Amino acid sequence: MTVPSSWVGPLTPLPVLIPLLAAALTLILGRRPRAQRAITIAALVGVVAVSVVLLFLADRDGTSALQIGGWEAPFGITLVVDRLSAIMLVVSAVVLLAVIVYAVGQGIRDGDAEQPVSIFLPTYLALTAGVCNAFLAGDLFNLFVGFEVLLVASFVLLTLGASAERVRAGVSYVMVSAVSSMVFLVGVAVVYAATGTLNFAQLAIRLPDVPQGTKMALFAILLVAFGIKAAVFPLSAWLPDSYPTAPAPVTAVFAGLLTKVGVYAIIRTHTLLFTDGSMDTVLMIAGLLTMVVGILGAIAQSEIKRLLSFTLVSHIGYMIFGVALSTTAGLAGAVYYVAHHILVQTTLFLVVGLIDRQAGSSSLRRLGGLAAASPLLAIIFLIPALNLGGIPPFSGFVGKVALLEAGVDKASTLAWILVAGSVVTSLLTLYVVARVWTKAFWRARADAPEGGLSDNSPTALLDNATDVEFEERDDPGRMPVGMLVPTIALVAVGLSLTVFAGPFVGISNRAADELRAPSVYVTAVLGGTVDPVTYASGEEPR
Repeated sequence: MTVPSSWVGPLTPLPVLIPLLAAALTLILGRRPRAQRAITIAALVGVVAVSVVLLFLADRDGTSALQIGGWEAPFGITLVVDRLSAIMLVVSAVVLLAVIVYAVGQGIRDGDAEQPVSIFLPTYLALTAGVCNAFLAGDLFNLFVGFEVLLVASFVLLTLGASAERVRAGVSYVMVSAVSSMVFLVGVAVVYAATGTLNFAQLAIRLPDVPQGTKMALFAILLVAFGIKAAVFPLSAWLPDSYPTAPAPVTAVFAGLLTKVGVYAIIRTHTLLFTDGSMDTVLMIAGLLTMVVGILGAIAQSEIKRLLSFTLVSHIGYMIFGVALSTTAGLAGAVYYVAHHILVQTTLFLVVGLIDRQAGSSSLRRLGGLAAASPLLAIIFLIPALNLGGIPPFSGFVGKVALLEAGVDKASTLAWILVAGSVVTSLLTLYVVARVWTKAFWRARADAPEGGLSDNSPTALLDNATDVEFEERDDPGRMPVGMLVPTIALVAVGLSLTVFAGPFVGISNRAADELRAPSVYVTAVLGGTVDPVTYASGEEPR
């Protein structure tokens, strides 16, 4: 079946509208949990379907723009679909759907009577709308709105249950997010003051006329805002203390997805607005430090959630490395690695939720014997863990090789240092996941320092856990099918990046080519025609 190009306009706002409408419906149906669950899952299935069609159309027909309400750019709200935004939409939608199925399965197994489900599902849908809006935004202010919607929703999700630990982590998260939002808003204001517009396409034309010092200052402000959201060192200290306290589904979607929205914003502004490479050295140094400091932090952890939070920070450095190279190969590697990491990191956090249920803890001081107790759990941990470590032939290996090749091709001294840092980080990541395997899965639980202790019952949205003897748990380690199926499905999707590496690398390369030709984006949004020479001269399309 041939999909008409005319579909792209009506479909473009649906990834935002569908979850927003579903959020309103689920809020109204707060006393009917079954209806809430059905609406939520149906809405996210719809977002996945629409996103896949948008990716197909963007890859076939190129960049397209929708002017909301008929107000032509730059005066109205513009939503833009290109290969990068469509890739991010598809991967994010798949992850969001898998996580909510996992959460629903957990709720059905544990019972929803005492769980704050009536607010969880609408808030989750609002988070989805904010993420999709950020990826489709065609101007800085709409990007800011998308960030704020997802951040407000994340505040609620992070503090569900209002336990002391979650509230403490939530306060830290709120304070850091408020600071990043203030910096972002200041950046929006000064960009408008310098250029008279916030539309990305028009900014791409006007910024070359801005004095170099002013332009670097504008980019620096935006990089600080996006760097906090993406957890780029030295702006990443908040993340390991915030994410591990949340419920397993919330931690999974936060770790897998939210930091990548910040990475997306860095890619978009770097390739479209600030293309002269003036901040590339800063980005390369930040990428190197993010990789090294993050993985060193992971080595020191004994709680798997915190350990994975540090690996999350570390692997953000790979993406920043690819962006900072300012080459097509580097961008292609970064785009592929973003998609890979969203899937793998989310999967690992869902597996940790299953470990918590099976063994009554996610602390390495208490775990042991999981390979014998549950071979299935061992397999679904081992595959994404090896993928994260970059073992061939998994997608982590493919992405890292692409980035290393791009760094070697760059051939600068700093690029070579980053290549070396990437290799060391990859080896240390493998050491970290091997340590988890040997302690949690391979050794006997009796050999663990606190192997006799366990949580009294699995924690769902509320955290009611207290320490008991391992044999006296309320739930003797059963893993609900509703939690296993979406986890296994995400493992399979992650493996598809390996099995179909050729097509996925191909679309990443085409996305990078498109990003390296900003005139394509400008023409799609503002209309008319513009060639690279005209674009570089600061002349608007006619």
